[in-house]
Amino acid sequence: MGFQSEFNSVCKFKNEQELYELLEYGRTKMVKKGFRVYPTGQKVIAYTPENVAIAIVKISASIAEINFQGNEVTAVEMDLVRKLNEEESRVQTALAYEMFFGEEG
Repeated sequence: MGFQSEFNSVCKFKNEQELYELLEYGRTKMVKKGFRVYPTGQKVIAYTPENVAIAIVKISASIAEINFQGNEVTAVEMDLVRKLNEEESRVQTALAYEMFFGEEG
């Protein structure tokens, strides 16, 4: 058991419903496998399941727990700060690919 750090300002959605709720209602809760540390109060870039930068969000809560099925999970609550424009999205997507989503190692 250990915590994985998410201090790289990346918040990637794997669930389209969670992303929809963020964009539609301005707030959502994302559930990630494993214990992770998300910096509460920090603004981060949110990415679609296809690794495209889409918005700036503010992490409002991060709760790591063992759920009823015995799995380690982290629930992350966030508020939408604003959607990115086309140019911002393109630049952030390219940088994230180079830094996080590209080659392993």
